[in-house]
Amino acid sequence: MLRRATRKSVGELISEFIAEPLQAEIYLGTPVEMHSRIADFEWPNDPFPENEPTGLDEEQILQFNTYYDPLGLSGAGVVNTASWRLAEMPSTNVHASARAISTLYTFLAYGGSLDGIELLPREVLDIASSEVSNGEDRILHRTSRFAHGFQLPIPERGFGPNLESFGHFGAGGSVGFCDPKAKVGFGYVMNQMGPRWQNPRNRALIDSLYSCLQ
Repeated sequence: MLRRATRKSVGELISEFIAEPLQAEIYLGTPVEMHSRIADFEWPNDPFPENEPTGLDEEQILQFNTYYDPLGLSGAGVVNTASWRLAEMPSTNVHASARAISTLYTFLAYGGSLDGIELLPREVLDIASSEVSNGEDRILHRTSRFAHGFQLPIPERGFGPNLESFGHFGAGGSVGFCDPKAKVGFGYVMNQMGPRWQNPRNRALIDSLYSCLQ
């Protein structure tokens, strides 16, 4: 849809409307010359399957296909390759530094505009951060709460003490979010897989952030 409307790829639009105005290292389709700066993702084993496992029940097949369908598109064994870093898959392979993520969310914490730069209109951000779903995740078997693309806080998995916060958790414990009440943006990235639910590393960093704001 974006390509048809603008005759530009999503990666080009991210560069033009987000990365360049914010002077932030955010890429969809990361240039080859930047690959040496990307840390390889470390998995505890090598869980990338070459074929669909046998002996799974219906629920396990659903979970498997959620993460590995089609095989070879994403996941362990794929994300460290040059071809994956060069690709433009908006749902999964944006590459960015923690500073860039924090910068992006800082703009959102200020309503989409900061220092004379408008990232997006306030009314658009209000729509984007409004709740559209809240309930049991049939794949993960726990509560999830979403706006239009952003995760919203729930009691057992918040971004901080303020309910106005929104952002997104990622693989291994990575996370980016903004807190409009505290006027702060936060970004944490890592390359060693850890728990993505109640991750002790991001939890400690978020707690430390708010202890500095008090």
